[in-house]
Amino acid sequence: MIGMTFAQWCDEVAIQAELMAAHLAGADLRASVPSCPGWTVGQLVRHVGAGHRWAEETVRTRASAPLPDTALRDLSGREDGDPAVLGPWLAEGGVRLADTLRAAGPQAQVWTPLPGRADAAFYARRFTHETLMHRADAALALGVPFTAGETVAVDALDEWMELDSLPVMLDLKPERRALFGPGRTVHLHATDVAPEVDAEWVVDLTGEVGTWRRAHAKAAVAVRGPLTELLLTVYGRRSPHDGTVQVLGDGELLDFWLARVSFG
Repeated sequence: MIGMTFAQWCDEVAIQAELMAAHLAGADLRASVPSCPGWTVGQLVRHVGAGHRWAEETVRTRASAPLPDTALRDLSGREDGDPAVLGPWLAEGGVRLADTLRAAGPQAQVWTPLPGRADAAFYARRFTHETLMHRADAALALGVPFTAGETVAVDALDEWMELDSLPVMLDLKPERRALFGPGRTVHLHATDVAPEVDAEWVVDLTGEVGTWRRAHAKAAVAVRGPLTELLLTVYGRRSPHDGTVQVLGDGELLDFWLARVSFG
């Protein structure tokens, strides 16, 4: 099983920001982002860059309550921009966040949006994958290739599973309770990695809450495909029916599940 360390998460925040900035070279930042309806690439970039700066201030000041986040949420009137300016600004924010996280260390106590969780490690991991997936959004919108490294892609799927299975998600989105029922299981299988990577997941929706585990097991529906395509499918960036992954079994259950668990 592959796992990522705090140091790797810090590195990846900066790496993913730099890669996303590279996608912007010569781009029209007014292009729409299909996977983030209503946003342009310019707005997406500002959202990510402002998010880095918000998290950096949160960790640096050891905030005990949420800081204002208007800059990363109110993007009205900011549809375009100069890639030569926004690209370096985006990359700089990733570096600043990574440096602050390293200086703080994984156990530094700081407010997080999750009940019972108050450490800097949360921000290192969350902003690694926040940046990774918004890089995918930018790449898909601009028609440039997107690939994710094996280690970071597997960890992104692990984090997605962990967050989705938190009981608080049912309070935030009560409609998710409709997912649970007899025989409702989903198997995800990355087909282009070595067996020792253990890139298979089973989501069990047969109880009162969802659970997950790394495993190879029969399920009501299975999704098989390359790791990057599996990542994009689970995060709602691609349709499972566009030919990039193979769906075996109850496709309606898969659609029902994906429609209710998307985030990030």
